[in-house]
Amino acid sequence: MQNLLGLSHNATLLFWTLLVIVFLVMLIARYKWNPFVTLLLSALVLGLLAGMEYQTLIKSVTGGLGGTLGTIAIVIGLGTMLGKMMAESGGAERIANTLVDRFGEKNVHWAMMLVGFVVGIPVFFEVGVILLIPVVFMVARKTKMPLLQIGIPILAGLSTVHGLVPPHPAPMIAIGAYNANLGKTILYSILVGLPTAIIAGPLFGKFIGKRIQVTPPTELAEQFAAKSVRELPGFAITLLTILLPVILMLMGSVADILDPSGVHAFTPFAKFIGHEVIALLIAAVFSFFSLGFARGFKKEDISRFTSECLAPTASIILIIGGGGAFKQVLIDSGVGGAIAAVATQSHVNIIFFAWLVAALIRVATGSATVAMTTAAGIVAPVLAISTGVNIELVVLATGAGSLVLSHVNDAGFWMIKEFFGMSVVQTLKTWTVMETLLSVVGLVFIMILSVFV
Repeated sequence: MQNLLGLSHNATLLFWTLLVIVFLVMLIARYKWNPFVTLLLSALVLGLLAGMEYQTLIKSVTGGLGGTLGTIAIVIGLGTMLGKMMAESGGAERIANTLVDRFGEKNVHWAMMLVGFVVGIPVFFEVGVILLIPVVFMVARKTKMPLLQIGIPILAGLSTVHGLVPPHPAPMIAIGAYNANLGKTILYSILVGLPTAIIAGPLFGKFIGKRIQVTPPTELAEQFAAKSVRELPGFAITLLTILLPVILMLMGSVADILDPSGVHAFTPFAKFIGHEVIALLIAAVFSFFSLGFARGFKKEDISRFTSECLAPTASIILIIGGGGAFKQVLIDSGVGGAIAAVATQSHVNIIFFAWLVAALIRVATGSATVAMTTAAGIVAPVLAISTGVNIELVVLATGAGSLVLSHVNDAGFWMIKEFFGMSVVQTLKTWTVMETLLSVVGLVFIMILSVFV
């Protein structure tokens, strides 16, 4: 087939990838096929077209699905329990009331962006979404504002710090690969990240929220809705409960930075309780007491809450797993390498080059972490022979590129689609555009900053 098309191996891989992605979007958006089935089918078709061996393809699909869900399934389960306890106790309503009172209904979307930015610093994007989705639903319900006007700012805050701000794993990998200064990178990431999150969050959220009206899935909306409680819990204990996993993860990250070799006995323990699964487990159990028994609920009530909240997440978990399978086939079939090869052949500004490499790999693989990690390996040798370049800004450019154009091969795409009850087309017009804004606007601010530092 390659000879018939007259294309190189890399060009052929890119052609098949584009064809399969169009096929995937058409089946889901036009013909309403189940996304999980369609993702698995698309992964198999791409693998076969790319010439993968049958057994290798099966291992790639199952490995990608299992590898993606290995942590995310646990995170979603525990995070949903924590969100359920916030809803049943009135904790989500308490946070919503406080934010609305302090910022006013007209400005609450600005508060949402700041909440996402702060909560997202030590946690993975998926964890932050799970923690904050009850607050999004509750604030939207109380203020009567469009759901996306509340949700997009939180997503922008979470996604910005995921790609740009240490101690997230991806920026830390790039810092290590480029031998960048951690303190300078953190400073520059905040200078670039905050205005970028503002543009892609509150400003874009207000614009798109008025044009695309969505409602969350009924089951999710109901389980995260305000319940009939005698008295709302205090703001302090509610905030402590929702931030507990954030605090624990931050402890683990700080301990790892201050003592990377683990000389002190406390460091392994801090990293253990700072792992997202352990941190969320501790927080979920803590919520049984702080928002459960302390609010007068019986053990039977808490058992019922934590069981019934899991049912609505089943389809979400499967779809995310399907996205992981598709992503892994893209990587194992050589598509990621083809993208990297195309980018490496270009001769451009090193900051833009880092952004471009990460962006192309992100589009191909769907993973910001994979894009940043792979791009760091490609860019590092080029950076080593370059002079007069601000290394910390190259780290940020790599991170900004890793956020671009999230689409159907990204597990996060499907998570946002399902939680916000959007169609594929609506998710492309909202979430995908927001991620692309973060990436492009971030690059613009990085280029501007490069003039001064």
